[in-house]
Amino acid sequence: MAVQSLKKGKSVRDQVSKEEWQKRVDLAACYRLVDLYRMTELSANHISTRVPGEDGAFLINPYGLLYDQMQASCFIKLDLAGKILFNPTEYDINQAGYVIHSAIHAARHDVDCVIHTHTIAGMAVSAMKCGLMPIAQTSMRFAKIAYHEYEGVAINLDEQARLVRDLGGEDGMILRNHGLLTVGASIAEAFNNMYRLERACQVQVAALSCNVELQLPPDEIVMESYRLYLPTTRRPFGVLEWPALLAKLDGIDPSYRE
Repeated sequence: MAVQSLKKGKSVRDQVSKEEWQKRVDLAACYRLVDLYRMTELSANHISTRVPGEDGAFLINPYGLLYDQMQASCFIKLDLAGKILFNPTEYDINQAGYVIHSAIHAARHDVDCVIHTHTIAGMAVSAMKCGLMPIAQTSMRFAKIAYHEYEGVAINLDEQARLVRDLGGEDGMILRNHGLLTVGASIAEAFNNMYRLERACQVQVAALSCNVELQLPPDEIVMESYRLYLPTTRRPFGVLEWPALLAKLDGIDPSYRE
């Protein structure tokens, strides 16, 4: 497999387009934010985004770095067939990351970014037969969330068709006995979807731990709330907040931009 590596004396920024570099900065920011909001599992899991102007190419993390170590210059570029197009690191990719992300990028042309996590709350809800309950307003945003049955570690290509089928046109999916997955038309939107889905799972775990009878709203109220959360009825989630989140990261550690 031919791999384009970092050319001697040239930075990654010098070797990619202006548009790709901006995507890399936003992707690094997303990794740092997922770490900041405690949604990481060491070097496991993955976030990917499409490469502007390069059909079928996407960026994903080098397998071995922690989320708080991600920088714009570290991401590996590969195509939907798994061919590494540009690797400026000494690391490889996570095979499960390739299987999951390439399947969604190939099937969902409306999706720019895919995020997958193994959080405590997300994994707990993924094991509940009831699935995600409409306990609070944040939960109702995902009233039609998708579900995918556990098939073992996601390294087999034949699982891709079922992942895509189960996700359908939704922007969130609970991977049974596994974790959470969200998508978005931008990195900002995918991050916001994951942040809110994680909160919904945290609320459910907290509420069920109280061992009291829960009051759930009527189905028609749940579905009307869900309808109001649809992108056709309001501005895209996450876009408004993204500059403020970047400013927050800049105040903590701006090295994600390097």
